[in-house]
Amino acid sequence: MTQEELFKTLTAHAKEYGFIFQSSEIYDGLGAVYDYGQMGVELKNNIKKYWWEAMVHLNENIVGIDSAIFMHPKVWEASGHLSAFNDPLIDNRDSKKRYRADVLIEDYMAKLEERMNKEVEKGRRRFGEAFDEEQFRTTNPNVLRNKAKWDEVNTRMVEALNSDNLAELKQIIMDCEIACPISGTRNWTDVRQFNLMFSTQLGTISEEASTIYLRPETAQGIFVNFLNVQKSARMKVPFGIAQIGKAFRNEIVARQFIFRMREFEQMEMQFFVRPGSELEWFEKWKEARLAWHKALGLGDEKYRYHDHDKLAHYANAATDIEFEFPFGFKELEGIHSRTDFDLAQHQQFSGRKMQYFDPETGESYVPYVVETSIGLDRTFLAILSAAYCEEKLENGEERVVLRIPPAIAPVKLAVLPLVRKDSLPEKAREIMNELKYDFNCQYDEKDSIGRRYRRQDAIGTPFCITIDHDTLEDNCVTIRYRDTMEQERVPIVSLRSIMEKKVSLRSLLEKL
Repeated sequence: MTQEELFKTLTAHAKEYGFIFQSSEIYDGLGAVYDYGQMGVELKNNIKKYWWEAMVHLNENIVGIDSAIFMHPKVWEASGHLSAFNDPLIDNRDSKKRYRADVLIEDYMAKLEERMNKEVEKGRRRFGEAFDEEQFRTTNPNVLRNKAKWDEVNTRMVEALNSDNLAELKQIIMDCEIACPISGTRNWTDVRQFNLMFSTQLGTISEEASTIYLRPETAQGIFVNFLNVQKSARMKVPFGIAQIGKAFRNEIVARQFIFRMREFEQMEMQFFVRPGSELEWFEKWKEARLAWHKALGLGDEKYRYHDHDKLAHYANAATDIEFEFPFGFKELEGIHSRTDFDLAQHQQFSGRKMQYFDPETGESYVPYVVETSIGLDRTFLAILSAAYCEEKLENGEERVVLRIPPAIAPVKLAVLPLVRKDSLPEKAREIMNELKYDFNCQYDEKDSIGRRYRRQDAIGTPFCITIDHDTLEDNCVTIRYRDTMEQERVPIVSLRSIMEKKVSLRSLLEKL
């Protein structure tokens, strides 16, 4: 199965089993907007809980807030979003589709990387154990040719983005012969800047300020509450403020499922530090955040750092944690050293001092900020794509299984009476009613036990509890393990403690 086929299969699976639905589907849907179904919302909530516990509860110097979506228009003037929150977009005249120019170029560069990796794999198969990848990459003519092209395109793109040279971006697209994925033609318009802010009206704040905006990021809600949190919680620098919330961007219609949406959720933490220490903290948070991702057990090789070639005007360091989605390595989380830009801007525009008095140094200063910002929806997609597996069994049958980490699985265990008679359903209900206070359980008595196992595999349920005729005699049940399909007989009285050890978030948090 190709990566493209896998992605199509994954999206179909997500809909079939209640993870994600197209928004307003009965009206032919709304582009780049999706609803989370009954399974999806459970997984999403579990991801949020994992992030919150790791960020807020495991760190004594980090607290959480929940700021409003609507804020005073001057917030966005101070942050620079009104004037500079733009994407370079280009239209294909034949397909009438709009694309980000830099993404088109990055996708082209990804294809060059793919070609290089294929050559490396050929070499690996040819030379076996004697294969030296580093030497191969520096000597193989095909690899060197593609690497030279990659370097050339990357240099041109970075220079064009840094200088806002839109004509050069189009020229790169033309020189690389990049075609529209839909029409297959190279009939491109000029590249234009497109503001991503959603505006709306909120009564009459004042004559000049009746237009307000849906927030394009959650960070500004943290910055404007910096003093409120610092004083009310008696926080000392360094300290952090965490937040999970919705953000809105007038994105172009994406074709990568929930990877890029107009309405999305962010999990952000702004860490306030003493000026001069920001780069040290930047490195610490890079490591900490990568460890959080790897603790999920999706495969360490699926993650990589990507240092920004183009820094935002307010940043002095920026790195992305990228994940290998079915459509290639893409950004999952960003770690940024934002200097004192945000607090200084709000100090200027509001006329309020945004300074911290440091009792250790006796100085007052505007703190510097290190930001960690992770897309919840992207994390959801990363977990779903890594977990999806089509498996051939020894008896020749096939099963589809979602190997979601048990601690964040939507349903932790399924309670299944072997048959719908002989008092087994009643016993199963008794067990279900005892366990449901601690775990999200599902009761299922329809169809054969094998079909029920398959349904639970398909939604990622890590454990199935089967109640059979022997249960009525020995008060024991059978635990069936999703990943291995092995079965274990255990006493009913031990079920709660056994499950607690296997599905607790602690199993992930202890790895950090």
